Amino acid sequence: MSIKYICPYCKTTLGVFDSAHVSEAQLGFHSLTPEERNHIISYEANGDVVANVTCEYCSEAIDRNPELGNPLQ
Repeated sequence: MSIKYICPYCKTTLGVFDSAHVSEAQLGFHSLTPEERNHIISYEANGDVVANVTCEYCSEAIDRNPELGNPLQ
């Protein structure tokens, strides 16, 4: 089982951790509210954890064009 950081817009993998060596508390997931947790974290069928984190490219595109729902439009 692993923890993957993936951009929800462009689907770029930003990082992968082996969950045997890193806990959710070490990654700061414990400090998320239930609403933030539902929005940011999802689980794959194989048990992998996916943290949806916007990459730098998409973040800059959203900042420049906030009217776009998806920076790749």
